[in-house]
Amino acid sequence: MIDESLWSIFINASLINNFVLAYFLGICPFLGVSGKLGPAARMGAAVTVVMVISSMCAYGLHALLIAINAPYLQLISYIVVIASTVQIVEMVIKKFSPLLFRTLGIFLPLITTNCAILALALFQTNKGYDFVQCLVYALGGGTGFTLALILMAGLREKLDLASVPDLARGTAITLMMAGILSLTFMGFAGLGSH
Repeated sequence: MIDESLWSIFINASLINNFVLAYFLGICPFLGVSGKLGPAARMGAAVTVVMVISSMCAYGLHALLIAINAPYLQLISYIVVIASTVQIVEMVIKKFSPLLFRTLGIFLPLITTNCAILALALFQTNKGYDFVQCLVYALGGGTGFTLALILMAGLREKLDLASVPDLARGTAITLMMAGILSLTFMGFAGLGSH
């Protein structure tokens, strides 16, 4: 266990080292689902649930793999857990909210290959977090992911009302906004210094 406050872990994962805007992980759903505010918020919630469940499982798996002296199975084990968790979340969403299931489309099963979730499991293991710290780290990472999606969706909805030159329409302006948003989050880096 490392000596770091839970609040510090949460702020670090959500703002200072945001998976999307600082590490550039999870860009596919970030750009694909951030067109409208509603689906972006729901996708953020789904990713957060998967992050928390995967974090708990990764913590247990890491302890088990160390106990049986098989740490080389860590990566493949994490991938299996993440894929299973996404399948469960996908089935729950399909059962209880078919509209959301259709809205998220291909991006929901793509959570399986979302490198932000795999990075979360690997980072928490490398940092030596205990169980509670892993949960807080996952909640912070999910919150940061959701925040990035919601901010981008809000910007894109406002952009629909703006007059944009033809040269910058579509993907070009979306990538420019993502870059500016990323630069904005660089300002949070000062929060981590002592």
